[in-house]
Amino acid sequence: MYKNKKSGIIGIIVTIVILIVIVFLSNVEVGQLSDAQNVFTSLIMPVQNGLTYLKNKLSGNDSFFTDINRLQEENEELKQKNKELEESLRELEITKNENERLTELLGLTEKYSNYTTIPAYVINRDMNNYSNMIVIDVGAKDGIKENMVVIADKGLVGHVVSVSDTTAKVQTIIDPSSTVSSTLTTTRDNIIVRGSIEGESRLKGTYIQPDVLIAEGDSIETSGIGGIYPKGIHIGVVKQVIPTKNTTDRYVWIETAVDFTKLETVLVIE
Repeated sequence: MYKNKKSGIIGIIVTIVILIVIVFLSNVEVGQLSDAQNVFTSLIMPVQNGLTYLKNKLSGNDSFFTDINRLQEENEELKQKNKELEESLRELEITKNENERLTELLGLTEKYSNYTTIPAYVINRDMNNYSNMIVIDVGAKDGIKENMVVIADKGLVGHVVSVSDTTAKVQTIIDPSSTVSSTLTTTRDNIIVRGSIEGESRLKGTYIQPDVLIAEGDSIETSGIGGIYPKGIHIGVVKQVIPTKNTTDRYVWIETAVDFTKLETVLVIE
């Protein structure tokens, strides 16, 4: 109550001072108004500021500014902690991804244990309508040579076309210039599978004999005939059969088993 009484007295004093100034200014001519304003600013304002500060002190308002400063400091500390947590989360995510890739490689090696293989990661891609190449992180120093076959978990990727000491370029089966001698797993009939500019996960199956029964969903694998690819590696499945007037010209669209847009780990068959 004492504090409230003091605050009230100071408020009355401030009000009286302001009224005196208003009366003073109302009796001053317009030409002298500028001078009066200067007097008001230089003499009265410091007194008013002092009284306002004293009033805030007595009523406890100064603690508001102290709280603001403390909150700003706490906010900066929280920002720093949040930054540190984000960095830790990023590191954990990197470690998790690396573990997943290593696990995938291990599973891939076990799946193709009948082959002697060299594991590798995809480190670069050249994927467009006219070229579909990838670069892997193993090369001549790792025993990689041209024409070695490259596979992934789901099936055939392609073959090595050039080698440096530490990297190798692989022509994928979806490259427009790629050709693979293949077999229908249902009838064991042979067809030729080519890369296409029609889509990243699409192959064109041609040279289908007129008497060959082929349908959507049929599985395609390497035939092992007349090429570098060993027999029995999965390529994909028939998605669409395209009939033509001349039955010797009919062809099929094949969806690749491997998703080349997400390919990260591969094996090179020695």
